[in-house]
Amino acid sequence: MPTKKLTTKTSWVDPDDAPHLTREWFERAALFHGDKLIRPGRPALAEPKKSVHLRLDPEVLDYFRKSGKGWQTRLNASLRKVAGL
Repeated sequence: MPTKKLTTKTSWVDPDDAPHLTREWFERAALFHGDKLIRPGRPALAEPKKSVHLRLDPEVLDYFRKSGKGWQTRLNASLRKVAGL
């Protein structure tokens, strides 16, 4: 015969124990303009970079990846230099 599982009692939380709303709390709060969330941080670029699919020789890819974090930025800088930009 199956036995009943004992229910877990939850501790009572006093609604007056809510955190105090400080200036710092409001500075981190999400801001909305109508239904649109206004995200903090860097504004969007006028001409953002585009994502492309590019096939490279393994040696070229290894060369840039070995240079560590930021290899894609360095690859982009090299291509800009070759293009004369």
